[in-house]
Amino acid sequence: MNKNLCILLFCGSACFAQNNYEIQVYGSDTVAPGNTMIELHSNFTFSGSKEEVDGVYPTEHAEHETVEITQGITPWFETGFYIFTSADALHGWQWVGDHIRPRVRVPDSWKWPVGVSLSVEAGYQRYPYSPDTWTLEIRPIIDKQIGRWYMALNPTLDRSFHGPSVPQGLVFSPNFKVGYDITKKVNAGFEYYGSVGPITGFDAVRDQEQQIVPCIDLNLSPKWEFNAGIGVGVTHATDHLLVKMIIGRRFDFRRRP
Repeated sequence: MNKNLCILLFCGSACFAQNNYEIQVYGSDTVAPGNTMIELHSNFTFSGSKEEVDGVYPTEHAEHETVEITQGITPWFETGFYIFTSADALHGWQWVGDHIRPRVRVPDSWKWPVGVSLSVEAGYQRYPYSPDTWTLEIRPIIDKQIGRWYMALNPTLDRSFHGPSVPQGLVFSPNFKVGYDITKKVNAGFEYYGSVGPITGFDAVRDQEQQIVPCIDLNLSPKWEFNAGIGVGVTHATDHLLVKMIIGRRFDFRRRP
């Protein structure tokens, strides 16, 4: 395989690795006004890219820890802030970058049959960890609870403003989740994460990013959230095996009489 093709395939994998800092299918709800949600996203890649290509670090055996802080501002508007970090045996623990994510949702008073919200996430990640350093994500969110079944769809559009993916323009990255309430406190199902290429013409399947994540959610308390899963990549351009976990805690800092 020639060098240019290696770089192209690795950049596809590394662009997906950018999302390995926060592997989550969003629901439509926003954080209540005056409340703060603090989440820790912990992801470890057991089998990923193994060699540094064109100055971008490999993902195999990398531990990614992301702190997400979301502030509820109104009943239909919140803003989130991310701090990305990475640790591995060769480079130690490093700061990777930051993103900001405002989000609005359709108010409950509108009585729509499905939950709908829209988030816009923008920010920076250092070049050794992502070939695309300045990026924008536009994420529509649709979800619905039907009996014990929960479904969420995030037909996401990604845009790079600095890096090799700039010529691609808008890239379609669909995510979805299906879960079933085994009990009132335990929901099991799977999540899907993909990046299929520019909206003007999808990549060949080999070069697309496709990952299936069997997962579990625990509903132990309204103040807490817990999600964990095992990600299996099913195409050449995807990290092949990783584990992920999200632990979140809601705080109400409003003064009360």
